[in-house]
Amino acid sequence: MPRTITLSDGKAIPALGWGNGSGGLNGKEDPAIEFGITALKAGIKHIDTAELYKTEVATGEAIKQAGAKKDDIWVTSKGLSAAPEALKENVKDRIAKLGFKPDLLLIHNPFVPESGKIAQFWTLLEDLVLDGTLEGVSLGVSNYRPQDLKAVLDVARIKPVVNQLEYHPYVLTHLQPVLDIHAQHGIVTEAYGPLTPLLRHPSGGPIKPILERIAGRLSKETGKEVDAQSVLLLWTIQKGVVAVTTSTKVKNIEKIVQVDTLPDLTQEEIKEIEETGRKVHFRNYKEHMEKDFATPNLPEDL
Repeated sequence: MPRTITLSDGKAIPALGWGNGSGGLNGKEDPAIEFGITALKAGIKHIDTAELYKTEVATGEAIKQAGAKKDDIWVTSKGLSAAPEALKENVKDRIAKLGFKPDLLLIHNPFVPESGKIAQFWTLLEDLVLDGTLEGVSLGVSNYRPQDLKAVLDVARIKPVVNQLEYHPYVLTHLQPVLDIHAQHGIVTEAYGPLTPLLRHPSGGPIKPILERIAGRLSKETGKEVDAQSVLLLWTIQKGVVAVTTSTKVKNIEKIVQVDTLPDLTQEEIKEIEETGRKVHFRNYKEHMEKDFATPNLPEDL
């Protein structure tokens, strides 16, 4: 059975998600349909899409063409790039493009609402749950810093169930104030770019040899080919974090699915990865979380 994480509203979200908005999906006609079908047939149960990605229509089509039941697939969408008075129409557009209500709808970043209107924007979004437009849909945010979360939580009748942001061992020290708010209010952390240390860091940094050592242990114990990326995804979900990653290669998509079949890391391994990662600060997506949110005085590598 796929691992799941329980949200504060009681829903169980699949802990591993496949994103259809990046990672080489550009340059082909409706690639999110083709690769979405591949992902679903490989066993993916959670698709992450967005208004910005222009893949919402393809998400619905992929589910249909793969012969999957929507009830068996969790769909997260992000967006709401609209003025407050146009928010309801924007939400209806998200639903129309998908062909169904998403399971989870996120405000894509704190700069979607006009400056100073984060709280008002959230209140209007809550109204759409209460008037039935988004009945049954979980609400969340993305790339929200401590000050953004505070603005929402000060007025929230419905607390955000997740905050989706770049999350991996090399941003843990910087994110600690955000993670503290998450813990206090039952907000689940949802990771994008969880494989950044291995895919984007110039050397892989100090956690790379640790991940490779653990991968060797798991490969030997399970008789499966387990690599460092799979270990890092396993670490992420064992931290109680939803891991959203992407690939357009069948073998890599199958490796993502295989993570759900692997045994847990030991508590010592989880701690070693975290403590080593906290000595470094390296982020790939800096446009949101490093604005008006001071970064730690740490090196990018050791």
